Amino acid sequence: MSSPLDTFTAITTRRAIKSFKDEAIPPEMLQRLVELTVAAPSSYNLQDWRIVLVQSAAQRQALTEAAFGQQQVQQAPVTFVFTASTTAWQDEALMEQIYQTALERGAWPQKTVDYFKQAIPQFQENLGERRREYAIKDAMIAATHTALAAEAMGLSSGFLNGWQEDAVKKVIGAEDRADIVVAVLLAIGFAAEPRKNPGRLPLSTNVFVNSLDTPYSA
Repeated sequence: MSSPLDTFTAITTRRAIKSFKDEAIPPEMLQRLVELTVAAPSSYNLQDWRIVLVQSAAQRQALTEAAFGQQQVQQAPVTFVFTASTTAWQDEALMEQIYQTALERGAWPQKTVDYFKQAIPQFQENLGERRREYAIKDAMIAATHTALAAEAMGLSSGFLNGWQEDAVKKVIGAEDRADIVVAVLLAIGFAAEPRKNPGRLPLSTNVFVNSLDTPYSA
């Protein structure tokens, strides 16, 4: 891996790539990308994302079909399928591991752990049907980390938000998992061609101060 880009440069240079080279990602590079992905924050540190790396030729073809034939899935050496578990908070063993790790690292005192043991179930129960929404938010935050980390490492990426959820779940072996929801697909690899920045609207168009009645002015 060449010298990584700084965060500002990675943000401003990343483009949505639609065509990838037929070139594998070195294993150590992919591992580092995964490590940077799961460094993302999540609500209550639940880490409720369930990320599947689709790499085999057969799976890539099946995922391409589930994504309405978008060829970047077939071309890219790996596509990160970001899903999330709406019931992660109910897994007592995993939750205990989260608590114990935070205690050992000195990140959370016992008082915080005791509070979370009460607050998390209450919060999740109160969410009701919005549990899906909150789980997807966590997965999307992680996906953003992946895209920026990939850019910094010399890789390229392309988000896909067009796919059939049931078909994607079947590809990754989650067709019978009602608790698993699909957030987004992210193809990762080496760009076959560069893409120019299409530009952004003026800040005053979609950024505001305190209310939508007051456009932001630099």
